[in-house]
Amino acid sequence: MNFSKVDCKSKMVHGMVMLVFIFSTCLMLVQRVEAADPDPLVDFSANATTPVFRNLFANGDVTTGSGGIRAALDIGKFPGLTSEGLTVVQFKMVPCGENVPHTHPRATELLSLISGGPLQAGFVDTKGQAHIHILYPGDLIVFPRGLLHFELNVGTETAFYLSALNSQNPGTLDAAGAVLQLPERAAAIAFNQDIETVGAYSSNLLRS
Repeated sequence: MNFSKVDCKSKMVHGMVMLVFIFSTCLMLVQRVEAADPDPLVDFSANATTPVFRNLFANGDVTTGSGGIRAALDIGKFPGLTSEGLTVVQFKMVPCGENVPHTHPRATELLSLISGGPLQAGFVDTKGQAHIHILYPGDLIVFPRGLLHFELNVGTETAFYLSALNSQNPGTLDAAGAVLQLPERAAAIAFNQDIETVGAYSSNLLRS
């Protein structure tokens, strides 16, 4: 069978397009894999003696603030989490308490309200649209990775809730605190305030 030069050139262009498409797809897959925690290489960490952790609020990484009590688990406190791609946090949030707006650059968060509240919670997506909801015991909400989110106890009872994040090291970035780390002029523009007001914000943040 004979092929004309036009047919040959058309097949070459088609082949190049397919190669570019395959390369682009592979690149996207590699980037997607690198963005998540690596797969575990063992069933259970050799450094862990038990898959059970007792009394998180007594033995975990416990901090107390104006919003209430936060108890977290990481591989330092619980070696059983090593390479499992998980972080766990429990909260006892007092009425009117808040977990201030923040992001987790490396993890999606799934929050479950166990008791108390109700809890107002939500996030802002990359289109600038807010997704705010009232949660009651038994409700869950997902905060997609990297998106700004918050929790606020709008009820009269202490809200007990659990958050699970799909990374061994999700990272936490406080939104207001991060902006106030910028030069005062940049922060003033972001907050639509004058430099003196931003300076006062920074001073209050350092004292808190």
